[in-house]
Order: sequence, then structure tokens, then C-alpha cells
Amino acid sequence: MLSEPRSGRLAAWGNALLAGFVSPDDAVLAIVGEDALHRVEGLPGETGPVGLTLALGRLRALGVAGLRVALPAPGHPLGLSGPPDFNARALEAEEAVVCHGAALGLVPEVYEAGPAGDVHVEVVWHCLPVREAPPADVPSLGEAERELAEALRDATEVLSRLDVAGSGPVAEAAMDAYRARAERGREVLAPGYPPRAVRVLELAQRVGLLISVAYENGHGGAVSASEMSARAEALRPVERTARRAQVAAYNAFVEERERGAR
Repeated sequence: MLSEPRSGRLAAWGNALLAGFVSPDDAVLAIVGEDALHRVEGLPGETGPVGLTLALGRLRALGVAGLRVALPAPGHPLGLSGPPDFNARALEAEEAVVCHGAALGLVPEVYEAGPAGDVHVEVVWHCLPVREAPPADVPSLGEAERELAEALRDATEVLSRLDVAGSGPVAEAAMDAYRARAERGREVLAPGYPPRAVRVLELAQRVGLLISVAYENGHGGAVSASEMSARAEALRPVERTARRAQVAAYNAFVEERERGAR
């Protein structure tokens, strides 16, 4: 939850490019981030993998007007609409991008090589056919914001009682890392996104921090089996809510353009 999904970067900056808010070079630079290289394989009309600049241009020529994010988990096909083959690939990757305007989707496959601290990362996006249907279980921005606030309040109360989310070197390091990220650049979404989407994504990231700290901070005070079970039960719906909010934030660009076109 703490790391920004690659599908989020591709959708956000791809949307900004499709709408004319950024240049191709700026979009590709933001999408690739700290990775070494991104390519797209399986694009209609292409016989092999192509670079992101060519791929995004080809998608526009194929009628793609926007990009949505899917962040599925077992039992929760969040943002997906089928068919089963695409859903299975997306579930394995735990993320995907679904095109709006053409029945295509993109699933990342990540390749890593090199020693710790000097890992070379390449990403291949597999372009596959999708079913043109409403995405599963994606809330509106307003719903996502309300759900997040409630989930954060409830989870904080339970986790504080179990003494698993508050202190310790791991928790403090995670908080320091989050603050450092918050002070850098701070462009959590690409140009063109509504302010509410930015606010919802920031809140989802803070909730994700809480979840990560709770899982990574050892057992804390939750030493009994029943307390550990209570912690897991408290975190599960919060994690689901945070993923739904992330998808709502990334997809807000397309949703707003659709409403404006009606």
C-alpha cells in the first residue's frame, strides 16, 4: 500500500498526456519513475514490444480517451470487468490499467536483476483484450473519502488498544520515510486531476502507512492468538477501503470527463 502502484503512474500520466496537459517526454519520465525501462507488448498493429511513447500514441490512435486503474485482490476484482483471462493476469500482478474508448487493458510484468541496493528493474506491460463494461466495486470520490475517514477512525481505535500501530523503531522509520516523501515534489497525481482526487489519494496513502506499520511492527501488544486475530480483522476492511479509494482517485480523471460529455 505504501508504494505507488505502477498502474497508477501509467494511468495518471497517460491521462494527462491524452488530454494535452503534459508532453510525451514528461509523461514517460513520470511513468517510468525509478525503473530502468518500460515497454508494451501485444499492442494491435505491432509485432513486438515497443516503448511507452510509441505505445501511448498508438493507444490514442486506437481510440483510447482515458485510462483507469484496477487493484484486484483475491475475492475482490476491484476495477476489473473481464474477461476471465485478463482478470486472472491482473489478479496475479495485483494491478492493471483498463483503457476507456477501446477494449484493451495493460498488465505489468516486472523483471529485477542485480544485487541489493543496485537492482535494475524493467517492466513489460502486456496489452490484452478486455470486456467493455463498468469496472467492479469502484466508489465515487465522495464515497471513498467518507469510507476512508470512518475506516481510519475505527482501525486506529482497535490498533491503539492492541498496541500495534503506535511506536517503536520500525514505526518511526516508516513515519520518517512518509514525511520525506511528502516533502518531495508532492505531485501525487498528474496535472488535470480534480483537487478532491488528490485529497482522497493522499488520505489513502496515509491509511496505507497505518496498515504497513501495523503489519511490519511485530506483534506489539497483540501477543495472544485472539488479539492477533483481532488485529487482522481490523486491518482487512481498512486495506480494502484504502484500495477502493486509490482506484477512485486514479479513475476520477476519466469519470469527470465522462460526466462532462453527457
